Amino acid sequence: MKIDRLIGILSVLLRQEVTTAPKLAEIFEVSRRTINRDIEDLCRAGIPIQTIQGTGGGIRIMEGYAMDRTLLTSKDMQMIMAGLRSLDSVSGSQYYGQLMEKIKPGSSDLISGRDFILIDLSSWYREAIEPKLSLIQTAIEQRHEISFDYYAPDKESHRTIEPYFLIFKWSSWYVYGWCKTREDFRLFKLNRMAEMSCGQAVYEVRKVPAPDLSVKKRFPGGIYVEAVFTPDVKWRVVEEYGPYCFTEDKAGNICFKGEYTDFESLVSWMLTFGDKVTVTEPKKLRDELFKRAGNIVKKYGG
Repeated sequence: MKIDRLIGILSVLLRQEVTTAPKLAEIFEVSRRTINRDIEDLCRAGIPIQTIQGTGGGIRIMEGYAMDRTLLTSKDMQMIMAGLRSLDSVSGSQYYGQLMEKIKPGSSDLISGRDFILIDLSSWYREAIEPKLSLIQTAIEQRHEISFDYYAPDKESHRTIEPYFLIFKWSSWYVYGWCKTREDFRLFKLNRMAEMSCGQAVYEVRKVPAPDLSVKKRFPGGIYVEAVFTPDVKWRVVEEYGPYCFTEDKAGNICFKGEYTDFESLVSWMLTFGDKVTVTEPKKLRDELFKRAGNIVKKYGG
């Protein structure tokens, strides 16, 4: 992936006074033209890279630049390495481990001590997710559309999108792209995608806005909830909403106040607590839980 190569090139430049495009091309197994484009991208990102012509020339970070060449401290490198290792946990290969080996030689003064951050991004549904990640990654790199069946809460549909980003957020994997059905950028959860296929035609790259992944955007609220949970499920309330979303009464009961975005999801969430929760607001939610409980009694109680 390009971002991995850019990190590697930057690491080489931080360790060496001067290197050359042919040497970088050999290290990262790409063409010299690709390296030249990577150098241009690093320059646009604000890294002052200088090319020197003639004998003894090459590529280097501009002399006198205020950034210390030892900026990548042991802690910094540990963070980078942990991030790369985490990508191997979902790639189904050792590609990122091999990338680490490429940027580690000569940097022993920057990497010391033992690993102290371990990140595993693999899903509980790894066997189903890995081939999807691989297909989408290839489609993004080659600019090919992907098609799939999508199972959303409201309905099932068939979608074709131009994929631009793979995103790990909220403990799940998503793909962000231009949806040809909606004629807009959309976020799709990989666990809800099935029957995926990759087209052959190359799409023209659009000007892509950064996906808004903020909690306010994805979970705008609007449904005010008050409920009382029994003390033995306090851990779940803390895990899902944090330690500041409730108070405790004298009996140790959890007095919860919060907001929810989707009513059906709220009903489902409350049902998972069984008789360990009493909803006080809103009345609509109380009525719906009473109705669902009645239906359950009829189904199992005769």
